[in-house]
Amino acid sequence: MILIDSHTGWAQGVRLIPSPNYNRRPQGAQVDLLVIHCISLPPGQYGEGYIEKLFTNQLPIEEHPYFATIADNPVSAHFLIDRLGGITQFVSIYDRAWHAGVSSFDGQSDCNNYSIGIELEGCVSDSFKFEQYQALQSLSKALKGCFPALNCGRIAGHSDIAPGRKDDPGPFFDWQQFRTLLKDVGF
Repeated sequence: MILIDSHTGWAQGVRLIPSPNYNRRPQGAQVDLLVIHCISLPPGQYGEGYIEKLFTNQLPIEEHPYFATIADNPVSAHFLIDRLGGITQFVSIYDRAWHAGVSSFDGQSDCNNYSIGIELEGCVSDSFKFEQYQALQSLSKALKGCFPALNCGRIAGHSDIAPGRKDDPGPFFDWQQFRTLLKDVGF
């Protein structure tokens, strides 16, 4: 079970790797959206630890040609779920992680202001692991406890909030399975 400290916004029972890539949410912003992403570094490779390095501005550009194309782009997410279902938190849920970029949901722009960004280790051309869906279920339940406005209608993929610019989590993310798991925990 995941517990989130109501004062700090940091989860207990997960890895904590603070990212410098965040800022304060705008005054009065109400968190009511979960954004599901996927990422792998290098593209299509898993378990190398480069995602954590990207989110902490420590990506070694000499280790892969692709890294030079993204290293100067400060990004983060609130959480990362690895291929085995392990969860790492980078930004307090009360702060604004830099995961969505230019985005809009339900007519409201700048999704970073009112969303929680969750990255799944994966790519748009690969299936996700059941352990990741289980971890996503547990994390979503804990987040709903902090933000009651979250509901199944307020969960989107990066491709939904930035169509034409982003395509993740992609066609292999099983939305039906995820929504069924959420219903199992009363989300």
